[in-house]
Amino acid sequence: MKWLRAVLDRQAGHFESGGRLQRFHALWEASDTFLYTPGEVTGVAPHVRDALDMKRLMMTVVIALAGCVYMALYNTGYQANLAIAAGAAPLNVWQTSAMTTLGLAFSPDDRWACLVHGALYFLPVCLLTFTVGGLWEAVFAIVRGHEINEGFLVTGMLFPLTMPPTVPLWQVALGISFGVVVGKEIFGGTGMNVLNPALTGRAFLFFAYPAQLSGDDVWIAAGTAPDGVSGATALARAAEAGLGGVTEIFDPWHAFIGLIPGSMGETSALACLVGALVLIATGVASWRIMLSVAIGTVGTAWLLNTVGSVTNPSFEVTPIWHFLLGGWAFGTVYMATEPVSGPATRSGHYAYGFLIGFLVVLIRVVNPAYPEGMMLAILFMNLFAPLIDYVVVQANSRRRRARRAG
Repeated sequence: MKWLRAVLDRQAGHFESGGRLQRFHALWEASDTFLYTPGEVTGVAPHVRDALDMKRLMMTVVIALAGCVYMALYNTGYQANLAIAAGAAPLNVWQTSAMTTLGLAFSPDDRWACLVHGALYFLPVCLLTFTVGGLWEAVFAIVRGHEINEGFLVTGMLFPLTMPPTVPLWQVALGISFGVVVGKEIFGGTGMNVLNPALTGRAFLFFAYPAQLSGDDVWIAAGTAPDGVSGATALARAAEAGLGGVTEIFDPWHAFIGLIPGSMGETSALACLVGALVLIATGVASWRIMLSVAIGTVGTAWLLNTVGSVTNPSFEVTPIWHFLLGGWAFGTVYMATEPVSGPATRSGHYAYGFLIGFLVVLIRVVNPAYPEGMMLAILFMNLFAPLIDYVVVQANSRRRRARRAG
């Protein structure tokens, strides 16, 4: 590809300072570094750099998301084909036409048919997310005169995975615009955001358009066929009928694998577990946060199980089912561990994670009208992350002063 390198080098002068296209240097630089490793080297001391730069970090997270993306394709198609096999009408005309053109049957037993059908739902959401979100990134980079960094790569992957399959595409564009602009760019861009951008966009859509984002009507199976899927998600069933209502319809093994209705990339605890191992092994994500979220969830769920409630069946949901349902695993692995919006201190990771685990169970159980609490728990604790770091630093300072005084 030397010819392409030569073409880029010849055009570089137009985008450098003083060139007629210098205003668009960010777009050229983004294209160049996407295709090739930058040729610049550090010319002055110090020369020491972390081997894990922004691009490697973001690509590691994307690789860790591969299992969730696969399940987003497969389970979305599986749930759609399952509903159609049970007698429900197809949910979207153009997906139906595409499947017919490709000669694929709407069979939940055909893995290839499930993957293709799921891709027809997931890929438009994903492509629109990257197109609209990338446009906003480019606009702010041009206006501010800095480079387009790789920060949006992970946001662009996380956001569509949190969407239900039937979300209108115009809402996707609106949600990612809000997440990028309000959740990140107004604070200064990548590395400066207070809130997780993907969750900010998701929260905006949920509260602005709850009918489409609640997840209570992801797939509707007509009739009473034994293989039909419920019109409500597992968390909605837990809020309505308690643990018995969940186990009556959903098998724990299927819930662990991810073969249940829900947002496209959040249903598989297995895929999230594999992603967690990748992120922990590479040092990208904090195991302290993940462990603390699990401890907070177990402790709070066990306490509510012990207390019980005559009027609220959600008190019956055990810690294991909290792990398997909704976006708990996805949020714990990929959202709560985001380094920018979380605490910087290692001691702060424990308090931050524990409080997320506490809040997610509290929101799910005490507020049955909002069965999924992971999104709000993480966003709420994002706001308190600086305070947690402040408390930790002050405590460390007091201990040092005490040792010095002694």
